[in-house]
Amino acid sequence: MVIDKEIFRKVELIRINTRHSVTSLFAGEFESAFKGSGLEFQELREYLPGDEIRSIDWNVTARTGYPHIKRFREERELSIYFLVDISSSLNFGFREKTKNEIAAEIVSVLSFSATINNDRTGILLFTDKTELFIPLSRGIKHTLYMVRELLTFRPVGKGTDIGKALEYLGKIANRRSIVFLFSDFYDNTWQERIKITARKHDLVNVYLYDPGERELPKAGLVNFTDSETGEGYILDTSDRKVRQAYRKRFETRLKELRETSAKCGADFLDLDISKEYIHKLSVFFTKRGKH
Repeated sequence: MVIDKEIFRKVELIRINTRHSVTSLFAGEFESAFKGSGLEFQELREYLPGDEIRSIDWNVTARTGYPHIKRFREERELSIYFLVDISSSLNFGFREKTKNEIAAEIVSVLSFSATINNDRTGILLFTDKTELFIPLSRGIKHTLYMVRELLTFRPVGKGTDIGKALEYLGKIANRRSIVFLFSDFYDNTWQERIKITARKHDLVNVYLYDPGERELPKAGLVNFTDSETGEGYILDTSDRKVRQAYRKRFETRLKELRETSAKCGADFLDLDISKEYIHKLSVFFTKRGKH
């Protein structure tokens, strides 16, 4: 596949900027925020005063005549999946970058952080169809490959079906994994599947939005077109009541997304794509590590 110079420049900038972010801010934060998928056997030894009685292996104790305990350690290696909504609405953005481009940067940051910890990452791109799946692997080249595909892939579908993407994940992710779901959640069928996924995996819903979706600029009569349905409508943005209603609708939806995620057992992180996101990610990981 031939990559044009603009895409190559974007990938290279993401590589430089995100690697700096990882080394300067994420030292240890990513690792402490998530636990491994289970426990692995470490050693069998004689019981010592102060050891946990529940760790005694009674079969070995009976055979040797001396109390022995089994010790385990956390299996540290993580499997991390990025599920990224690449429907038409993710190409939206009033500012310099679209939601899709910000998603690519964040995937890069998280994947580089995972590489430092020797964890593996994979990515699933979806619309109302499963568009592309890149299996788990690790390393810088793998991260840049995922970012390149995220920036260049041209989807077949235009709508959004989060439930179908999570159902696909359920078939390929056999062990407990970390799942970052990037979307603007313009889909009303995802709640039940989120609940099922959060029972098996550590799920983080990442809601990306442009400030233009929160606050209308005062620009008179403006034609709007729904990028997924093609439906058009006109709003008088000079009307203060229209702008207030628009903002209230956004705030209500944000609150509903946050509460629904919590009820389903998933973490929720909202990111304004016009603002610097590294600090917010760092705060999120720090809080998770403490809990």
